[in-house]
Amino acid sequence: MYEPIQTAKVFKQIAEQIEQRILNGELRNGDRLPTELELAKQFHVSRTAVREAMKMLAQKGLVDTRPGRGTIVIDGAHTALQSSLGLVMKLKWGEMGGSENLLEVREILETEIAAIAAERATEKEITAMREAIAVMDAYMHDVNTFIAADNRFHEALAQATQNILILLLTNSIVNLLSEQRKQIFSVAGGPQRGQIHHKRIFDSIIRRDAEAARAAMREHLRQVREDSADPA
Repeated sequence: MYEPIQTAKVFKQIAEQIEQRILNGELRNGDRLPTELELAKQFHVSRTAVREAMKMLAQKGLVDTRPGRGTIVIDGAHTALQSSLGLVMKLKWGEMGGSENLLEVREILETEIAAIAAERATEKEITAMREAIAVMDAYMHDVNTFIAADNRFHEALAQATQNILILLLTNSIVNLLSEQRKQIFSVAGGPQRGQIHHKRIFDSIIRRDAEAARAAMREHLRQVREDSADPA
């Protein structure tokens, strides 16, 4: 038996029209939508329906309502993906094999990320990597500052692939990576060993040597695996 057809709620139809314009590129990141009153007039609906539509779009990470600025179109894909994947991983961490499976994912992704980055990195990403390494050198005994810079180094590598999907995927697990990095930071000599590998990866990137970058990242992740297993 088929389910009875129900008329879609008005606010959903409003949200769908605006979402389609965003997906089509008619509305871009940073564009300001008409006011609530103006949209109500254009759609011939109540302001309440427009307000509910904006809430729906905000939940999808497509718009942001800012006091004094109105409703702005935003690129919320990264935040939405990070939030949803991060929640799933927290709930299913034990079933997923925990740190061991995270390492396996990193070995699959990050070795190729390093190789592609060596071929495509722009001066912007190279500068970001260089600055992140300098911060890690300066804050070898400050766990939070060191790990924030470590995250930035690996994010710059992902950005250097010039592939937005790779960046979204890696950023979606950044919280898990931070926890893993904290564990390694507590191992005697862990930060120092990590820095040796970071610098080797970086050297390969600036030399545009994809195979060397791949190998350097593989060695780095081998070090991560060994330090993750360290009982200290």
